[in-house]
Amino acid sequence: MTEPDLNLLIALDALLTLGSVAGAARRLKLSASAMSRTLSRLRAVTGDPLLVRAGRHMVLTPYAEEIRERTQNAVFEARAVLRPSATVLNLAALDRTFTLRANEGFVEAFGAALIAAAAQVAPLVRLCFAPKPEKSSRHLREGLVDLEIGVLGDMGPEIRLQTLFRDRFVAVVRKGHPFEQEPEVTAQQYAACGHVVASRRGLLTGPVDEVLAALGLERKIAAVVPGFPAALAVAQASDLVALVPASFLLNHPTGGQPGATLYVFELPVKTRGITVSQMWHPRLEADTAHRWLRQFVLSVVKQRFSVINI
Repeated sequence: MTEPDLNLLIALDALLTLGSVAGAARRLKLSASAMSRTLSRLRAVTGDPLLVRAGRHMVLTPYAEEIRERTQNAVFEARAVLRPSATVLNLAALDRTFTLRANEGFVEAFGAALIAAAAQVAPLVRLCFAPKPEKSSRHLREGLVDLEIGVLGDMGPEIRLQTLFRDRFVAVVRKGHPFEQEPEVTAQQYAACGHVVASRRGLLTGPVDEVLAALGLERKIAAVVPGFPAALAVAQASDLVALVPASFLLNHPTGGQPGATLYVFELPVKTRGITVSQMWHPRLEADTAHRWLRQFVLSVVKQRFSVINI
């Protein structure tokens, strides 16, 4: 009985992950014609077209959709079997790139600390922070990232997660704002002033608005920006109030700190807390280097988060 060419698994994984002959060719550093020939071999072996044209794009057949995750797992397991045994992890010699998908707030608050700590214990390790424009488990399932960091969304039951820290929203205004002279900002005062809202999707309301509505109050929204850095910049240069997670202010001097340009105060109403977690795919559960990465991120983030005094 003829043994199957297991090299085809690598090509199959690239084709099913990217859904493109040209994209798979680039990933595997092959010519487009060579990749097309490989696809023809895969079609002959599986008895299925796998990729079919739909307009200008290629789409997966139902069979290809069915075997996509199995193919990814098979390739991962095969690579793991062929890696050198790493029962005792030598961090000084660990040469690996770990990709962490996180929003800009996390990177700004914890990125520098993670990079510096990694350089001390694992100098050959590279941390690649990937942008996170939306919540999705696709990057974990397809092996594109090692960790997803953020608030748990609809990630699927198989995704593993671990809480990193619990955050809360605070209000921020420029230094010298009239609110700085108030012993306590009331809900009425808070709602009556102008606000800048941070929303990737351009939404006008946020977590505080439901609570204000129950009190018969409504914020006056003057501007919507795509993220917390922009919200802080607007608040710093105007009389508008920004709403940001407390962790986002780790690298921003506030209150009486030297060079402070921002004043922070607690919200006059109670909002839901924010639980920030790290998430990973179960196929990485037993990987020695990945286990170290998870513990490393947890340790550095907890130590860094403990200095928040807002």
